[in-house]
Amino acid sequence: MNQEVQSVAAQDLSKKKMIEQNTTNLSLKSMPKATLLVVVLCWFAMLADGYDLGIYGAVLPSLMEYKDWSMTPAQAGAIGSYALMGMLIGAICVGTISDMIGRKLTLIFCIAVFSISMCLVALSTSPEMFGLFRLLGGLGLGGVIPTASALTIEYSPVQHRSKLYAIMYTGYPIGGVLGALFSMFLLEDYGWRLMFWIGVTPLLVIPFLIKFLPESISFLIAKKKFAEAKSIAQKYHLPNDFIQSNPKVENKGSTNKFAAIASLFERKNIRATMFFWVTFFLGLLMIYGLSTWLPKMMREAGYPLGPSLGFLLMLNLSAAIGALIAGTAADRWGSKKIISISYFLAGVSIALLSIKSSMLLVYCLVGVAGFGTIGTTLILNAYISKYFDAENRATALGWALGFGRIGAISGPILIGYFMSSNLDFSINFYLFAAAGVLASITILFIPKKGDMKI
Repeated sequence: MNQEVQSVAAQDLSKKKMIEQNTTNLSLKSMPKATLLVVVLCWFAMLADGYDLGIYGAVLPSLMEYKDWSMTPAQAGAIGSYALMGMLIGAICVGTISDMIGRKLTLIFCIAVFSISMCLVALSTSPEMFGLFRLLGGLGLGGVIPTASALTIEYSPVQHRSKLYAIMYTGYPIGGVLGALFSMFLLEDYGWRLMFWIGVTPLLVIPFLIKFLPESISFLIAKKKFAEAKSIAQKYHLPNDFIQSNPKVENKGSTNKFAAIASLFERKNIRATMFFWVTFFLGLLMIYGLSTWLPKMMREAGYPLGPSLGFLLMLNLSAAIGALIAGTAADRWGSKKIISISYFLAGVSIALLSIKSSMLLVYCLVGVAGFGTIGTTLILNAYISKYFDAENRATALGWALGFGRIGAISGPILIGYFMSSNLDFSINFYLFAAAGVLASITILFIPKKGDMKI
């Protein structure tokens, strides 16, 4: 019996070429139902995550005009970073926990935490309470990305991982799009609290996740839970070639619960780990700095609230569309090249936003910035998830995102400080532009791994 179960993970070297060919020929229509189910459910988790994070930037102009609190730009920037501080802790701890206890339970727990925190934020009676509950919600938000990323990668055929990951991750910018749309139509009439009440609704989906979301087979086999892995494979009618497409990670396993962390700093991984961390730092500095302050920056530049929220809408919409294009391109030409080019284009476009021009051109530049910041970082997440193996995949992404959160925290705080100090307005754009150009360079220093496309 045990031998039959372990054969699910066994590699038949003589069939390797045939397996890879079958995987390459898979289309979205012919993919296993489990793959599509995981992608859809993780997409929803990312949508909720994106809405939760993006809504603060959308309501920030109204929140700063809220007379009961009288927030300064420096206070607003600090509060904007509280959720990101929580995400720093959440990404590191929850990503590591996911590699210990499994993806499914971790994802459900994280969604519950940040949804309940949205309720508490809506009930806040002071900026201090608001910031505290945003900090607590960040713990859950930080765990969603590495957990959903690991699940999606592990249920995706090898040759379509970037594409399926990009589809799943469009939930994040679409969540930002929903936040901008709701704010454009509801904020002035109903106030900022309603925007956070809307963020409580993911709690209604948790029973569905408990019933239908499968645990990662790669995780189960890495932990030597072969019977459970075989049960899921039979339940969802997964073909053997799909399961065997990444056999080298499935025969591994360690009794040391912290081996996943230690492996990141082994000689074979240390260079990749460091340059992934630096790139995430720069990428997240751009994303959360722009997501938090773009509407307010545009209002300070003379645009009314409606068009200012429209820029935030364009930022996220272009990210969703661009991620799909970049994901397909990454599968064909390699993730590293696409990420480098996209970050460079983002840096140039953000620098050009400092020059006053026509509304059409501004929207185009914001669109390129959205694709090159949010959209590109989505592909960066897929890249690191493909780069590392099943037993340390969520840990690698979680720790990289955790280090990147330092950049995410820095972005809103720095812009808040610059605005409070009445410095030249263009310095805000040049900060993000420099980060984009540097990110396009640091990604190139990550070494190639095996036969993986760079």
